[in-house]
Amino acid sequence: MIDDQLLRYSRHVLLNEIGIEGQEKILVSHALIVGAGGLGSPVALYLGSAGVGRITVVDHDSVDMTNLQRQIIHTMDRVGQPKVLSAQTAIAAINPEVRVTPIVARADAVLLDTLVAQADVVLDCCDNFATRHAINAACVKHGKPLVSGAAIRFDGQVCVYDPRDASSPCYACVFPPDTTFEETRCATMGVFAPLVGIIGSMQASEALKLLSGAGRPLTGRLLMLDGRSMEFTEVRIGRQATCTVCGGAH
Repeated sequence: MIDDQLLRYSRHVLLNEIGIEGQEKILVSHALIVGAGGLGSPVALYLGSAGVGRITVVDHDSVDMTNLQRQIIHTMDRVGQPKVLSAQTAIAAINPEVRVTPIVARADAVLLDTLVAQADVVLDCCDNFATRHAINAACVKHGKPLVSGAAIRFDGQVCVYDPRDASSPCYACVFPPDTTFEETRCATMGVFAPLVGIIGSMQASEALKLLSGAGRPLTGRLLMLDGRSMEFTEVRIGRQATCTVCGGAH
């Protein structure tokens, strides 16, 4: 680390759990963020400010006026721009050292197969089950840790799925792909603006812990938040032998 970096990241360096060694790991790491909306906004901003060396952001959508209530990475003057380009601009304004690769595309299985293989950590910040399962399948295939978050109305959740850990479930263990879920979207159900900030910040925290080796990640623990009462509930989850995605991996 050079002097400017020691100054910029000094508050991380001062932490015994991170220090210079942990920060250097962050500086050479590569994070893949799928979704540049409510969850992806704080994730991208915190990973960028923390010095993650490479950040790839994937999203097919453009900034809309209705996004600005909660998607804090975007601004009025960037309405109409692709969200990933808006995110790139915002990260560069905070930390120009970070290499941001914006990809304006839907995260389908083919694209994810390529991108997940290149990443050190993957953050699921999308808003639909089909994409979540595609992300999970790619992470299991390539052995990459996945930090998954979700938020709707006043309810949020976050969990780490790490295929490198023999006891860790994958996303499909908890939410089987053949199960019918009623998808809810904030366009019709609404979402409490700070909720996505809370969950997204927790996702960024888990990713930085995984990259630096600090602390104990949320692997195998589904943490749920009721934003109405600000109460957390933790559910411990394990790998399912019958899972069609990871069941036979170990």
